[in-house]
Amino acid sequence: MPLRLAINGYGRIGRCFLRALRESSVPHNLQVVAINEPANLESMAYLTRFDSTHGRFPGQVEVGDASLIVDGQSIRISHARQPEDVDWRSLNIDLLIEASGCYGRREELSRFITAGCPRLLLSHPGASGDDVDATIVAGINQSTLGGGERLVSAASCTTNAIVPILDLLDREVGIDQALLSTLHSVMNDQPLIDGYHHDDLRRTRSAMQSIIPVSTGLARGVERLLPQLAGRVQAKAIRVPTLNVSAIDLTISTQRPVSAHSINSLLAEAARGPLKKLIAYSEAAHASIDFNHDPHSAIVDGSQTRTAGTHLVNLFVWFDNEWGFANRMLEVAGYWSQHWTQESIT
Repeated sequence: MPLRLAINGYGRIGRCFLRALRESSVPHNLQVVAINEPANLESMAYLTRFDSTHGRFPGQVEVGDASLIVDGQSIRISHARQPEDVDWRSLNIDLLIEASGCYGRREELSRFITAGCPRLLLSHPGASGDDVDATIVAGINQSTLGGGERLVSAASCTTNAIVPILDLLDREVGIDQALLSTLHSVMNDQPLIDGYHHDDLRRTRSAMQSIIPVSTGLARGVERLLPQLAGRVQAKAIRVPTLNVSAIDLTISTQRPVSAHSINSLLAEAARGPLKKLIAYSEAAHASIDFNHDPHSAIVDGSQTRTAGTHLVNLFVWFDNEWGFANRMLEVAGYWSQHWTQESIT
């Protein structure tokens, strides 16, 4: 019998998650039975069918009576703005995908638990490590899940992209220091033209006309997953005027001597072997559009690897910030569900 999932917040990640369920080649026993989204049903159906970034939905989408019907399966739709305004308990769900991004603190997230959701998987980091029971990057630390967790974060798209690479490099060559610059596609917290959209004054500027520095918690996210690097990682983020596909420019000082060839060989081997599902490797002449709808967490561009001396290396890493992350969320949900028991939520 399929496990019953609901989605709260049907924006970019919410819609990608539903689509990943349909397109993923990874076996799973998950079924979305409900979506809560303030937007009207007709708009939800339309944006499910047609996506400017990922193309047409590869199936049938119809509007039912307060429901979306996707490939013949009815998904109940509600339009509440508060967790308590949905009767989650009557939906008998096993897991809520919290993709609105509006709730980060434990007291806020617990409102869903009180309203009848047994478990939450967040599409964003919690406000702090203490606000969730676990932060999981698929392929790295999912084995730490025991089944009794109620609040789990799938971290962020950038954390999922860079943590597997940092983990590998730290084990193989040792990392003394790391500097990360994320070049991230525009997001919904930016206006198309200048406007009063954000307390961060830079984010009041037109997203499509400028390259815009923004704040980032990536360094904290990395340290949460790789505590051995605490105090040795710094990060900054820059929004760039593209719809999708982002990149990370990574510079590390290494404990052991390296060359561009040795680093590329290490990453290429990992992409063929233990990290095959997470990392890809290429030396072709790429542009960002090449990785639209790519399910990997990261694609290492070996043509851009540089070294200065024998202990300083610079890497360039592409990632689809929507599709790769949605697929990792699906994998975390599937792995976590293997450990659920009735006792774990009573």
